[in-house]
Amino acid sequence: MPSAKDVGRAVARRLQPVTTTGPQAAGTMLRRIVEVAIDGTGRFPSARTTAARHLEKHGGSVDAAIESLIDSHVRIGTAQGFVTNLGGIVVAAVTIPANLAGVAVVQVRMIAAIAHLRGYDIDDRRVRTALVLCLLGGEQIGRRVASGRLPTTPLAIATAPVFDPNLDARVSEAVVGDLLARVGGKHLPLLITRRIPLLGGGVGAVVDGLATYQIGQFAKGELVRRRALSN
Repeated sequence: MPSAKDVGRAVARRLQPVTTTGPQAAGTMLRRIVEVAIDGTGRFPSARTTAARHLEKHGGSVDAAIESLIDSHVRIGTAQGFVTNLGGIVVAAVTIPANLAGVAVVQVRMIAAIAHLRGYDIDDRRVRTALVLCLLGGEQIGRRVASGRLPTTPLAIATAPVFDPNLDARVSEAVVGDLLARVGGKHLPLLITRRIPLLGGGVGAVVDGLATYQIGQFAKGELVRRRALSN
């Protein structure tokens, strides 16, 4: 099976022309990442296949499968965060796009697999908007909803009566901006350490692994079972 780094680089080659400009470009970028994460590519398994493997491994227990999913994706995220940040500032022009795409693919597949196990239709555009929004994490989403920058939560979007293309564009722009800030190292301590070979790899591993864990925990709590919603 190819590594997250390999998948990230493959996706990054397709994304580089649209990584920095406007809501339309943000939407295009996220759609491509979501397609790879949910549908799979080459030997990179789809979200459904991944969910099914974890469910079978844990004897049909959805809760155990979700915990296993999160653990495995944290390991993948940590590994690709290390490898794509080893070279320091010298290779940053290559590794930042690869890391951006790689960590996003890993995290979206994890969220989508959780949603699938919880009974959501991950082909539904409303659900896909919700999956992308989960990438911000609970704290960021709470702040943006409280300030009015976002109207509602991933759960409300996934279960809304109709798809809202304007909301989808807003979510895409917010998430791409957050990913670029996080992966590009705009926060000073991260920027400094990523300039140093090897040390940058360790920091990248911690940042991506921790972010993947937090996002997985948020998605697990946010995307409640569809059966429970209908009761």
